Amino acid sequence: MNQNKGFFKGLAVGIVISFLVYILYTGINIALIPTTDEGFAKKEWYEFMNKANDVIGILDTYYYEDIDYEKMFDGMYYGLVASIGDPYTMYMDAERFQSFITDTEGSYAGIGVSVNQDPDDGILTIMQVFPGAPAESAGLQPSDKIIGVDGTNVVGMDSNEIIKMIKGPEDTEVTLTIARQSEGRNFDSVVTRGIIEVPTIEYEMMDDGIGYIQVISFDAVTDEQFLEALLDLENQGLNGLVIDLRNNPGGILDVALNITDLFIPEGIITYTIDGEGNKEVYETKDNVFFNKPLTVLVNGNSASASEIFTGAIKDYDVGTIIGTTTFGKGLVQKPFILNDQSAVKVTISRYYTPNGDFINGTGIEPHMVVELAEENQYRMSVPYEEDLQLQAAVTQIEGQIE
Repeated sequence: MNQNKGFFKGLAVGIVISFLVYILYTGINIALIPTTDEGFAKKEWYEFMNKANDVIGILDTYYYEDIDYEKMFDGMYYGLVASIGDPYTMYMDAERFQSFITDTEGSYAGIGVSVNQDPDDGILTIMQVFPGAPAESAGLQPSDKIIGVDGTNVVGMDSNEIIKMIKGPEDTEVTLTIARQSEGRNFDSVVTRGIIEVPTIEYEMMDDGIGYIQVISFDAVTDEQFLEALLDLENQGLNGLVIDLRNNPGGILDVALNITDLFIPEGIITYTIDGEGNKEVYETKDNVFFNKPLTVLVNGNSASASEIFTGAIKDYDVGTIIGTTTFGKGLVQKPFILNDQSAVKVTISRYYTPNGDFINGTGIEPHMVVELAEENQYRMSVPYEEDLQLQAAVTQIEGQIE
C-alpha cells in the first residue's frame, strides 16, 4: 500500500511539474508569468509549484480514499481561471468547449433555452426559451434562475458544468430547481430533453408594409438568415422595419457587425480597448445601408452583441430604440484552445459604442421607455394586442411613413 502511494505521489508530482513547466515555457501562456516588478515573478511562480507539490503530497499520503488525479487537475485549471473573479472568463474542458461551439453553430439534445450567468449573483439565468422547445412546454420563462439540477445545488458552480448537467440524450428527463423572483418562489420543473434546432431568426410582414424580424441570437448563420429575411420583406413591399432584440443574449461579434453594417452609414460600428490600452476599431464595409423607418425593441435581457447593434443604431440616430434598459455587457471574450482541445475563454477587452460609451453594468437606455404589463414580462409569446412595446414600435413607424 505504501509503495503504491509512493508511486502515485511521484506520478502526481511529476504531472504537476510537467503541467506547470508547460505553462511556464509555452508561448500561448507566457503572459501568465510576467517578470516585471508588478507582475507574477519567476520566484513566486516556483514557490507556487513547490506549494502545489506539497499539497498533492499531503493528500496522496493522508487522504483516506483513492484520489481521482484527472479530476484534481481539472479542478486546478478551473480554480486558476475562476480566481480572476470575472464571470465571463472561464476554463472549459474539451467536452464543454465542444458544447460551447455547438451552441453557436448547430443542434443539440437539451431543453431549448439560452442562458447567461448573472454578474450580480453568479446564478445561471434563463435569457430566452426557444418557441416549441421542451422548456417552453414545461413552463420555464426568461429570468428564471437555475439553482438546482437533478437535486444538486448548482449555485456557485461553473456555468459550463451546469449546462453539461442540463444537456443529455434525447427523451431523457432532467429536473431543474427554479427560483422565479417575479413570483417569490422556488419550484422543481421536470423537462424531457429533445433535439434542439437552434432558431436564430423569425420574421413576418405586418400591416401597412411594416416588417418584423426577431433576432433570437447572433449565431454563425444569423447574418445570412437575417439578410434573406430582409430581402424577402423588401420583395413584399417593405415600408418600415421592426427589429426585435428582446431576450437576445448576444453571440458572435463578427455576425453582429455584419448585420449592423446593413443599417448605418460609413463609420465606426464599435471599438475595443484591451488591457494594454490597444484600440481596435470595427468600421462599416461600404456605404450601402437600410434607410427606411426603423425601430429596435430591447429589454433587460438584450445583451452583448445585441447591445453592439443597439448602441450603433442609437448613436447614428438611424432608428428608434424602444423598450427597457438593456443588460449591460460591454466585454469581449475570446477562446484560446489548448493542445488537448480544452480552452480558456478570456475577457480580452472592453467594447464601446461609436460615441465612446462603455455600457458594462449600465446598459443602453432606449429612446422610448415602454414597459410590458407585469403579467406579460416573463411570457415567451405575447399577443400583439397585449404587446405594448411592439405596438409602440409599429406606431412609431406608421408616423414616419404616412
